[in-house]
Amino acid sequence: MPAGTMLALTVALLLALGSVARAEPLRFVDCGSKDGSITEVNVSPCPTQPCQLQKGTSYSVNVTFSSKIESQGSKAKVYGEMLHVDVPFPIPEPDGCKSGIQCPIEKGHSYSYLNKLPVKSEYPSIKLIVKWELIDDQNEMLFCWKIPVQITS
Repeated sequence: MPAGTMLALTVALLLALGSVARAEPLRFVDCGSKDGSITEVNVSPCPTQPCQLQKGTSYSVNVTFSSKIESQGSKAKVYGEMLHVDVPFPIPEPDGCKSGIQCPIEKGHSYSYLNKLPVKSEYPSIKLIVKWELIDDQNEMLFCWKIPVQITS
């Protein structure tokens, strides 16, 4: 193989690996997952932390977790945490069973929770913590995670 072709292949491979690396799982804080354990949290696009959330944009959220309990259903609650105060953050679909989770939830099974985080144009441009909970039918947290974000215009 000519050296130029080898170099082109190496560069292409490095570029491909670089794009995969940008989709790395986020560093998150577990804020009280009791009835489940989180394997991975992804918010996309968020190439660097804190996530830069652009106003008027919607972000994909994917949480992989395993359940320690059985539950007929689940409900998401999302907050923006500022100065230790939780401000409810509306999401279009709070029902976990309509967000990638096959219900009923079974003990010992792994699930991929998928949802959208819309950032409204009227939100202020501030740094805050996004706190995302998934509540089971015992009113306990299947998962709870927090990440720092910066809302930008």
